[in-house]
Amino acid sequence: MVERLHREIPPEFQGGVVEVEVSRHTVPHPLRGDVYTLGECIPLEWSGSGTDLQSRVVLYHGSFQALARLGEFDWRAEAWETLTHELRHHLEWQADVASLEAYDWAAEQNFARHEGALFDPVFYRNGEVVGPGVWKVEDDLFMEASAGVGAEAEFTWHGRRYRVPVAGGDRRRWRFVSVAGLAEPPPGDVVLVIPGRASMFDLLRRAPGPESSEAVAERVP
Repeated sequence: MVERLHREIPPEFQGGVVEVEVSRHTVPHPLRGDVYTLGECIPLEWSGSGTDLQSRVVLYHGSFQALARLGEFDWRAEAWETLTHELRHHLEWQADVASLEAYDWAAEQNFARHEGALFDPVFYRNGEVVGPGVWKVEDDLFMEASAGVGAEAEFTWHGRRYRVPVAGGDRRRWRFVSVAGLAEPPPGDVVLVIPGRASMFDLLRRAPGPESSEAVAERVP
């Protein structure tokens, strides 16, 4: 069905789209329990000019199935709307070189995070905004939170409340906690970000680098 719909799109709206893929993944919305991401436009290689951008469009079959289970669902209409929406994203990427550069830098910093190398702790804010205090860089989702009493942080994931233990330490240090144990995890990481806090007295001291850790989330009753 998706191949037939793709053939109906005029060629002038597809320049630079190298692939339209149907993925089996289910991609839950990070905050709302009744919303799923049906598709995505992923920027690939480019030479510095937006017109040279190549992108890959992905439709998530698992997300379509999850929404269909919630009630009446028109597969063809939803697939057409999702496909054309993501192609519009590709055209927007082509027109906004500054956003492309920022996203490319964020992807490089996220790769450094995965490799255990030093990275700029605010890189994720150059990713795609998907909700209040939530950003997406490639397949990974970053959610800002603050550590509460007892070195725990609470957050909402896909309509459910969770808490995770957060190690204490230097309050200036940014902490990135990769969270496991979620009821409906996304394809990539869910990373809880505890921003570092500095005061005027810290201006003459070198801030420590960001700290990465892992934790298993617990449902909050």
